[in-house]
Amino acid sequence: MSTIYNQADKNVRSSWFLISFFIIAIILIGYVFSYALNNSGILYFAVGFSIISSFISYWYSDKIVLAMSAAREVKHEDNPELYHIVENLCITAGLPVPKIYIINDTAPNAFATGRDAEHAVIAVTSGLLQKLEKVELEGVIAHELSHVGNRDILIATLVTVMVGVIVLLADWFRHMTFWGRKSDSDRGGGQLQLILFIVAIVLSILAPIFAYLMQFAISRKREFLADADGALLTRYPEGLARALEKISADSEPLEVANRATAHLYIASPFKENEKGKIGFFTKLFMTHPPVEERVAALRGIGIK
Repeated sequence: MSTIYNQADKNVRSSWFLISFFIIAIILIGYVFSYALNNSGILYFAVGFSIISSFISYWYSDKIVLAMSAAREVKHEDNPELYHIVENLCITAGLPVPKIYIINDTAPNAFATGRDAEHAVIAVTSGLLQKLEKVELEGVIAHELSHVGNRDILIATLVTVMVGVIVLLADWFRHMTFWGRKSDSDRGGGQLQLILFIVAIVLSILAPIFAYLMQFAISRKREFLADADGALLTRYPEGLARALEKISADSEPLEVANRATAHLYIASPFKENEKGKIGFFTKLFMTHPPVEERVAALRGIGIK
């Protein structure tokens, strides 16, 4: 059974696998397009771009995500109550106190980011601070600290940047293929090149879809574990359960969120309608498990 004690090491290994997979995927896409367009420069560009992107993703992805979210850092004197909640939970969890950021948005939500516990960040919206009671806020912070403790934040942040890179490259390659093929139409070409041209177009369409599916699958899996670990940290599962219900019931979408960062948040920032039975295919494209399932799991935890 996965616990906070063994999940951290597992996620470190998964992060290196993810970086390796990303590099291979970009090189493969670059190879197909370079062959289809008879331009080896595309392959060299793909190799160089994948290596540089992986380096940036590991060292700077947290800063990129914070900038995309318009978050600002707060110190102890700016919000002592929030700082004390984070500090007390960190003492309980045995974690260093992360940097704390606030997103000026009235929609209640939160996320954690960073490459490890020593470089972690917790970001909460102003709406979360306004709309949750203290025990509910503690539940949310404990959930995010659990992501820090088992190093989910590294995977989640890497995925954010890498998926964005794959989508941008696929779109760029698709346009390049269209214009490149149009300019080469008078020269003809072999049957193999025509087949690879078709493969390149299909790949440029499917690559972003597979990237998003991988992102969603990683996000859904880590949320259940962080819920359970967060409940164990506060010893009060009901606090997080009530917080999730309030966040999901709030009708205001988070303005600064986008499809690249949505999976980072504790609950979906887009307020999709999750009422009723959700089919398997629909779940594939959800960034988070249904709130009803998470709340039921939390209320089924017996903590004495």
